[in-house]
Amino acid sequence: MKAEEISLTEKKVKPVVDMLNDYLATYHVHYQKLRGCHWNVKGQNFFTLHVKFEELYTNAQQTIDEIAERVLTLGKSPYSRFADYIKESSIKEVNTIGMKDMDMVEAILGDMSKLIEMERDLLEATDKAGDDGSNDMVNRFMQFKEKNTWMLRSFTGKK
Repeated sequence: MKAEEISLTEKKVKPVVDMLNDYLATYHVHYQKLRGCHWNVKGQNFFTLHVKFEELYTNAQQTIDEIAERVLTLGKSPYSRFADYIKESSIKEVNTIGMKDMDMVEAILGDMSKLIEMERDLLEATDKAGDDGSNDMVNRFMQFKEKNTWMLRSFTGKK
């Protein structure tokens, strides 16, 4: 499929597709961090965080699929190699083995902050390109993270 087939011009959506691929790479690193937190969380917050991390990684997995499919819809190929994810991601991997539970929450909050920043940039780019489909998708993802940021910050006792 080409962008023109959904009434978008390839030239206008190229920046969007490039940004979506970087967003996809960042989401993959975030997803793996969530999995590591889920597997390795210990302590008195275990039950609460184990369930929350699973909810978040399940959502991230679905989000990753939607981002990749949107890249395909716009006529390009999504990144699909770990090497690309690590190279292009705006966030870094962490070793969750032995990590304290609240440090895990802080790491996830940092990821979400970066992803929200990327989403705001994507919303501007999609608006400029007239790409309402990508705009709606990204806006939905951002709202989910904004709500969960509030919840996790409340869990840590932050405002």
